[in-house]
Amino acid sequence: MRRIPICILRALILAGAVGLPSSAQEQSVKPGINQNFQNPNPAEFIKRFERAGRDIYDYREKIVEACGLQPGTDIADVGAGTGLFSRLFAQKVGPKGVVRAVDISDEFVAHITNTCAAAGITNVIASVCASDDIGLPPDSTDVAFVCDTYHHLEFPQKTLRSIHRALREHGRLVVIDFERIPGKSSQWILDHVRAGKDLVRKEIESAGFHFGEEKGFLRENYLMVFEKPGP
Repeated sequence: MRRIPICILRALILAGAVGLPSSAQEQSVKPGINQNFQNPNPAEFIKRFERAGRDIYDYREKIVEACGLQPGTDIADVGAGTGLFSRLFAQKVGPKGVVRAVDISDEFVAHITNTCAAAGITNVIASVCASDDIGLPPDSTDVAFVCDTYHHLEFPQKTLRSIHRALREHGRLVVIDFERIPGKSSQWILDHVRAGKDLVRKEIESAGFHFGEEKGFLRENYLMVFEKPGP
């Protein structure tokens, strides 16, 4: 079988044309992608993330609905950022549910903790996670929510394995990210987002998840739901 030169393979990976097997993910698939989240100013990111005109913000209520949450649900908000969805989830799951907001940024975690305390929200637990592991106990959550964060995963297979481990049997993984379509998507998305929807689905399925459904109400993003199979 003809071997692909390493320089060409690396270019294909960064372009999102091929995925990496889990055994090859000791190195970051997108070095430097999280540079802006080293000592971020939450106030600046609130202006970027929590504003009208942004897909995720405009459809936030429909996104929460698509997660299928019930009172008492435990949900992990992976890459929680400014905590927009963590706070919305907290209302939805009620006092018997738990929202585990995890992020690689100490500043975002502190911001989520402080804003929840100020709002009297007591069912959000915010914690700092590693770049390759969400750091939650096995079988500790019903839903994992990854919103505009998948393209920031430097070690997607390692992180997916940690999500799989943290989910209970038949737990759901909800992934929202930018549509990446050459010739249609903006140059910013083509340069910034590593993988298109089809590759993301393949990577998630290779981590042991079963594809469930896709919701089509977003403009620039897709929303896919996966399940951790049980016996």
